[in-house]
Amino acid sequence: MVRKVLVTEKLSSAGIELLRRSCEVVEHPKPSAADLLRVIGDCDALLVRSATRVTAEVLATGSRLVVVGRAGTGVDNIDVRAATRRGIVVVNAPTSSTVAVAEHTIALMLCLARHICEANGSMHAGIWQKSALMGTELYDKVLGLVGLGRVGAAVAARVRGLEMRVLAYDPFVAPEKAAQLNVELVGLDELLACADYISLHAPSSERTRNMIGARELALMRPSARLINCARGDLIAEEALIEALTQGRLAGTALDVYPDEPKINPNLLRCPNLLLTPHLGASTEEAQEDAALQVVRAVLDVLEGRPPRYPVNVLALSVEESAFLQPYLDLASRMGHFCAQFARQANHLTHLEMTYAGEVTEHDTTLVTAAALVGLLSEVSEEPVNLVNAPIMARERGLVVSEVRTSSVHDSPPLLTLRTVTAHGERLLGGAMMRGQPHIVRIDDYWLDFVAQGLLLVSEHIERPGIIGQMGTLLGEVGVNISFVQVGRQSRGGSGVMVLGVDDPLSPEILARMMTMPSIRSAHVIKL
Repeated sequence: MVRKVLVTEKLSSAGIELLRRSCEVVEHPKPSAADLLRVIGDCDALLVRSATRVTAEVLATGSRLVVVGRAGTGVDNIDVRAATRRGIVVVNAPTSSTVAVAEHTIALMLCLARHICEANGSMHAGIWQKSALMGTELYDKVLGLVGLGRVGAAVAARVRGLEMRVLAYDPFVAPEKAAQLNVELVGLDELLACADYISLHAPSSERTRNMIGARELALMRPSARLINCARGDLIAEEALIEALTQGRLAGTALDVYPDEPKINPNLLRCPNLLLTPHLGASTEEAQEDAALQVVRAVLDVLEGRPPRYPVNVLALSVEESAFLQPYLDLASRMGHFCAQFARQANHLTHLEMTYAGEVTEHDTTLVTAAALVGLLSEVSEEPVNLVNAPIMARERGLVVSEVRTSSVHDSPPLLTLRTVTAHGERLLGGAMMRGQPHIVRIDDYWLDFVAQGLLLVSEHIERPGIIGQMGTLLGEVGVNISFVQVGRQSRGGSGVMVLGVDDPLSPEILARMMTMPSIRSAHVIKL
């Protein structure tokens, strides 16, 4: 039987031609929601880009659907959970734009260094202003990469030929992997202070939003140049506008914006600012590669082969899913906790999951993957899921292992996440109790709190009144505390305190906490 594939958005001719060799292809550009429901019923596969909304209703109506393909990296427009429940495989093309974005980053660096855009504009205006456009060389300059995922690594590889020194900030890349790329791992503040060029390659999350703000911009040299081809909300726009207006940066190039396609009008008036309309992945080669990658994946599924880039997994049995689902949630929350609790100087090399209790009677591969999803989604430019998380961990040079142990009688099943870095190791223990995910251990300290909401986690030296001091400070700024948990080993020794808070804490509040004589660190974690 010839398989029928519905294509709802523009796909390269090479991709369509490959599909037509073995399938009936129906091209229906940008259908309305009603039209999509009308035509999807007898299709075996659906191919989309970003405009088509693949809802649970669409998936249910497509009773013959086996696979949905997205010609690009994200899958935000596809109800992946509904597809998984129905046994429909979702595939995408996560590496298709890597080279294009890396090259665009370098192109922007060169344009900033040599005033290419200003020179072109003045020449077209009939003005010869050679002396006013003195440039600089990239040779022997320091490039700082904020994020060393696929795109960051591709930039690092390509600037070798330019003979630049490369620094990178990425807590979840092993030093051995960085060494292979000839990259030196450093803390964020050190990178900002030392780099001549800073290029952002981080995801958009609560942790990274406005990660380059007034404080970070002040750390940069006046001769530094900032490039962002990743996510628009990584930079605090008003702080950037002020820095450029006051001449505290030599230049900035932006390809992404917080509210695309809208542009802050104040940006347009800034000097030394180069803007492009999200062109990072806009090359003929990247678009063709995206089409070919996703078409090959769709054909793999239709012909019974495992696809190279699956986004989801086929549904577990009802019984297995019912048992494992709470542990998948717990492990993911533990991963998020570890990622947000990590210090800047850490460079992760190993991740070990230890299982105890009845969970050891089941296949825990997906649970370990869920911990990786929580950990890596805090730092990865690309969507992380249960399928690709182990692959992405290997790409970052992380060694992942599982250990099973017998449980103490009558204790709840425990998950222990151990992370090993160049500076030591940390432990996080979790358990399911009363139907909720609990964290019960941080390093050598035992405590118990539900792993959800806003958490203030501090490390301290035990002194009388520390809990009262923390409560007084939060009360002064109007922040309500929902619970307090303290873990310690001995009186007067070191300890950990976790407070549930109802409101976000500003950097200024955290700075005030750090002035308390017994506080060694303070982190806000959102789960």
